[in-house]
Amino acid sequence: MQPKTKAITAAVTGSALGVAGLAWLAMPATAGEAPQLPSISAEELVQSVLSTKTPALDGTVKVDNNLGLPTTALPGGTSLSLDAAHVYNDGNGDSKLSIEQGQADTTVVHNGNTVWTYSSKDNTATKATVPADIARGETGDGQVSDPAAAATQLLAKIRESSTVNVEGTARVAGRAAYELVLTPKPTERTMLREVRVAVDSETRTPLRLAVMTYGTADPALQIAFSDIDFAAQPASEFQFTPPQGAKVTEKQAEVPQKPDTGDTKVVGEGWDSVVVGTVPADTLQPKNDGKGQSMDPRKLLSQFGKPVSGAFGSGYVISTKAGTALITDDGRFAAGAVPQQVLIDALGTK
Repeated sequence: MQPKTKAITAAVTGSALGVAGLAWLAMPATAGEAPQLPSISAEELVQSVLSTKTPALDGTVKVDNNLGLPTTALPGGTSLSLDAAHVYNDGNGDSKLSIEQGQADTTVVHNGNTVWTYSSKDNTATKATVPADIARGETGDGQVSDPAAAATQLLAKIRESSTVNVEGTARVAGRAAYELVLTPKPTERTMLREVRVAVDSETRTPLRLAVMTYGTADPALQIAFSDIDFAAQPASEFQFTPPQGAKVTEKQAEVPQKPDTGDTKVVGEGWDSVVVGTVPADTLQPKNDGKGQSMDPRKLLSQFGKPVSGAFGSGYVISTKAGTALITDDGRFAAGAVPQQVLIDALGTK
């Protein structure tokens, strides 16, 4: 997908969703010989992943996103907006997540009933007090803060619409792992070929999730623990003090608040789920970048998108190797890892 086309998709659909979070956990290509491990059934492996609590760990996560679509359009519908991250977990629910997003860093520290969120972009910090019974692995605003929990969440959402197999082993970040492969059932209308998850043979922690498409051996989406250490973490990692001069906001959360996704919803379940919504009113209007250059989103859509029309009206469709996005002339959109017709059907429910 050409860079300009990626930019259009990000501007029209990504900004409309307005969600930032961590949704997938994956690893780079396997290095070294495949380890010899005891045989295990797919169901036993899946159940062990879903029932295992994330252990104490310290890991670096890398991301390679070639989707050309917002990750909310993928099965599971959870969002991803990061370049790299460092993850700490104490094994008892406290966690720290440091995310790199372009030139800015975001830090989320979950310690007991307190969640700190800090952004270096504007030097602001939010301290949220959350109920004790909120599930660990989520921040106070409902976003997943533990990559292993995120991968487990995805596995739970798509396994019922998948054929699941264990296909050999791998060595991931120096760890011996089983290769769990989820393939969409024939009834699923999707452009994805499979999702591959590497599961640590000892801790049952997900170590890799790679989204695969047809016609290429390279993942369309890959998030990577480039290193990971399963060891006790110092309590100081889960303490946070706002930097000098930071603007601090405190709030009391009685229930987890979900991210503001605007006027969006997910249509369908499993592999052929589709995100539909309406873009903000000014998203498709011409803009000046402040450097004397103007950008007209509608003109770019007409240049890189294919015009389409139907019962939904008219608009433009943009296709990538992983999926399709459709933006109508009246500001509605649909996106998913699905063929064009599935988007048209989904728009009928909007």
